Amino acid sequence: MTEIENRCLLVEEMSRCSGVSHDTLHRWICKKQIPGHKIGRLWKFRKEEIDEWVKSGLFTRGDKQADGTAVPDSQNPARGKK
Repeated sequence: MTEIENRCLLVEEMSRCSGVSHDTLHRWICKKQIPGHKIGRLWKFRKEEIDEWVKSGLFTRGDKQADGTAVPDSQNPARGKK
């Protein structure tokens, strides 16, 4: 494995590579729905762990939780609290 393939990705890189917004990634981090590691103040992601996570089917996009169920509007900041 080359050095680039073996290194960790930052939130900005994860967002760019996956097409998922920073806000969604941070929401997943807070809910422990994505494999990540906090190093100092930064969150980093191992490419191998993310690849495995995506293959496991826990990765979703949009207003869905990692288990595939819809995020209730009351918990979705994009829709506002009701």
